[in-house]
Amino acid sequence: MDRNDPPRGAGRISRVTIRVLIADDQQLVRTGFQMILDAQADMEVVATAADGAEAVEHARRLRPDVCLLDIRMPRLDGLEATRLLAGPGVPDPMRVVIVTTFDLDEYVYGALRAGATGFLLKDSGPTLLIEAIRAAAAGDALVSPSVTVRLLEHLARPREGRSRPLVEPLTERELDVVRLVARGRTNQEVAAELFVSLSTVKTHLGSIQGKLGARNRVEIAAWAWESGVVS
Repeated sequence: MDRNDPPRGAGRISRVTIRVLIADDQQLVRTGFQMILDAQADMEVVATAADGAEAVEHARRLRPDVCLLDIRMPRLDGLEATRLLAGPGVPDPMRVVIVTTFDLDEYVYGALRAGATGFLLKDSGPTLLIEAIRAAAAGDALVSPSVTVRLLEHLARPREGRSRPLVEPLTERELDVVRLVARGRTNQEVAAELFVSLSTVKTHLGSIQGKLGARNRVEIAAWAWESGVVS
């Protein structure tokens, strides 16, 4: 059943619960995602929607931590819903992860430019879905590995040769991290490849974001492509 009322259970204070909204025009997809997410100890689906307009309405009313939006939906598609919830000029933007069957460059590009913090294909599997939600809730971004490199090349193209100036030069180790992020590696994979701890990777990413003025790893990776750090 759809649950479109504010979250229950004021008594659940032992851990932080990530409140999620799911919007997809297919009932089976909504139900499947809800079962996966509600099975996580740190997640709760607080609303589901069958179209983009309903998703925007519920999101504005309930203020979930993460909105999972399909792209092709009736009344209002996922890209327009993303712009309304997280796009430029939105005073208090929400965190949106696009989940779709359509692996098209213009969709990926449009979603992230509209303010999405993640882009997943529906066949990415439950593990990546859960990781993407946790990343979005933490203010990070995750993009399906199958589209990451092509996407970042696409992101770099419109601003080629005009990469943002650095507040302060990156260290050699920070550049190593940037190159791996630009190749679509997760924090765990970066740590393994550089033989450092996960906390060290997170420290480097925080420093890199500050020096680049980047909001998340997608913007870090886009800078890497447009500046020629990776090619």
